Amino acid sequence: MTIAIPIFPLHTVLFPFGTLPLRIFEPRYLQMVSDCLKTEQGFGICLIRSGSEVGKAAETYETGTLSEISYFNQQSDGLLGITASGIQRFHIVSTEIRPNQLTIAEVELIPNDEPTPISEKYHSAVDILKRIFENLGYPFAKIEKHYDDASWVSARLAEFLPISLEQKQYLLQLNDPLQRLDRIWSLLESLELR
Repeated sequence: MTIAIPIFPLHTVLFPFGTLPLRIFEPRYLQMVSDCLKTEQGFGICLIRSGSEVGKAAETYETGTLSEISYFNQQSDGLLGITASGIQRFHIVSTEIRPNQLTIAEVELIPNDEPTPISEKYHSAVDILKRIFENLGYPFAKIEKHYDDASWVSARLAEFLPISLEQKQYLLQLNDPLQRLDRIWSLLESLELR
């Protein structure tokens, strides 16, 4: 089964249960946010493969994250600020670009990972994530934490570690949370963080 959702192409990767503050200024995305709030529908966040966040519709990777607007406000500079919360990964089946350059995609939802216990081998990765959260302010401080779940820990580390967007996208596309955590473990070693 597929669903149709608007796509917000960005130079970032959001994982399920992640949080992403955004500033909205382009008319097509202001309208998208308005429509999503009215219909209580989500939108997709996809990493840009080529193109830009502004202007002509960008080409994106096929795997992204369905998101919902968990908070919005008018910022001091007049721009709309929203917080997007990741819900579930998806795979794009087909796309249509509207005249205003908003991409609408037919997507197939990918089931969320089952909670997966973390083996003792990765406890220092959990400690690194705890230290990261200690240094983050709003809206990250309010996130419900699941330090005993390999899926949640690997997704948060993938979001916060200083790795390339392509590496983050690769990790998003992995369907096995233990495989994702193992890959992150290797990245931590290369970053000399373990």
